[in-house]
Amino acid sequence: MYQYEQDKDNLLARLKRADGQIKGIMRMVEDGRYCPDILQQVSAVTAAMDEVSLILLRSHINGCVRDAIEQHQGDETIEDLIAVVRKVIRR
Repeated sequence: MYQYEQDKDNLLARLKRADGQIKGIMRMVEDGRYCPDILQQVSAVTAAMDEVSLILLRSHINGCVRDAIEQHQGDETIEDLIAVVRKVIRR
């Protein structure tokens, strides 16, 4: 079991909310809404997904990374973590 299991309900609620926001953005585009209004909603979805990423990163660090360090296998896990962080922050 992964550490994020304890945050699973929170994560799923956030993802469902973001899914609803994305569907709303799609309707806005279909309806030809004003660009700044659409961009504001895109920004809100981006912020929501950033928070999901942070929750998962915290969980990964508190679970997998901590366990690997305690088992003296931290070097490779820390390098993997850095690679994951690079992917998350790359835009």
